[in-house]
Amino acid sequence: MKILKLVSKNAFRHRLRTFLTVLGLALAVMAFGLIRTFINAWYAGAEAASPDRLVTRHAVSIIFSLPLAYKEQLMKVEGVEDVTYANWFGGYYVDPSNFFVNFAVDHTNYFEVYPELQLPPEQLEAFKSERQAAVIGQGLADRFGWKVGDKVTLIGGIYPGNWDFFIRGIYTGRDEATDEAVFIFRWDYLDETMKQIWSSHTGEVGWFGLKISDPEQAARISTAVDKRFDNSSAETRTETEKEFQMSFIQMSSAIILGLRIISYLIIGVILLVLANTMAMTARERVSENAFMRTIGFQNYHLIGLILGESLFIAVLGGALGIGLLILVASLVKVALSMYFPGFAPNSYTFIFSFGAAVIVGFLSAVFPIARAVRMKIVEALRVVD
Repeated sequence: MKILKLVSKNAFRHRLRTFLTVLGLALAVMAFGLIRTFINAWYAGAEAASPDRLVTRHAVSIIFSLPLAYKEQLMKVEGVEDVTYANWFGGYYVDPSNFFVNFAVDHTNYFEVYPELQLPPEQLEAFKSERQAAVIGQGLADRFGWKVGDKVTLIGGIYPGNWDFFIRGIYTGRDEATDEAVFIFRWDYLDETMKQIWSSHTGEVGWFGLKISDPEQAARISTAVDKRFDNSSAETRTETEKEFQMSFIQMSSAIILGLRIISYLIIGVILLVLANTMAMTARERVSENAFMRTIGFQNYHLIGLILGESLFIAVLGGALGIGLLILVASLVKVALSMYFPGFAPNSYTFIFSFGAAVIVGFLSAVFPIARAVRMKIVEALRVVD
């Protein structure tokens, strides 16, 4: 107990320096945890993907479409329970800066295949009964102040012109990671409008969503689907929903890699901050440590004092950093809820962030300990602080 008391007194011998060191550690731990949370949020959609759904798209790229007629063929594949489809629209509201995810879907069963998009029955029925009906997520409703019954006009990017929709439903996410910032409308409205513009236009969709009976058979079903369309004019690639979403994440791989590198550099910053403090402390206490050895303190006492002080400061900085991380992450979550649903540090992030601070505490004490143990008492007593 006396050693612990001495450790705490040593740590606060220079209060301003200790305060600044703890604050620096806390800010670094917070930044590290926040970056790791951003990375986790980037992968949240893929991690939350349903294991009993597959996605069938064009074998070359998702920018190429598939014939709607494929739906009947897909339903014949053993293990496939239901098939729906969707098509990227790429429109925006009023100004290009008001961009959000929007696509046309099979109104007959899309919400049945994707039950995590929870929509009241009467709103779902209204969506199915009106060609220009649209369903939006709660996040979009909050962002633009839209409500059921409002008329919304999107300006087409891929599909030119002004497109009028009537909001007939607002869905909420069943899971925390469910994106509530999506604008969904009926594919048949898109298809029929495009036929009026291009007489040669034929029914095509961007991808098919397949609900399967057994997730364990996903690989077999995927192979069976793709073999069915081998050597056709539009060959397919079928993959799990997680793999499909990961393909979009890979487009941002350079950004994610950059964030990872920055997070590791922050660990280096933590190490330098605490190592500098401990080096200054060790330099100031050379003669003091020598005197303690002359009155009976052993090497393991000195090791305990130096290591204890380093860990004490590291733990304080880590704990304060975790507190700041919780506070800042809650503010960021509100600001970025449109883009990162479910943005929040998980237990792994907390453990990793705090553990990094503790490890740094150990490493920062290595050189001061080595110097204190190796130095001869006579030489140390000659040092003037």
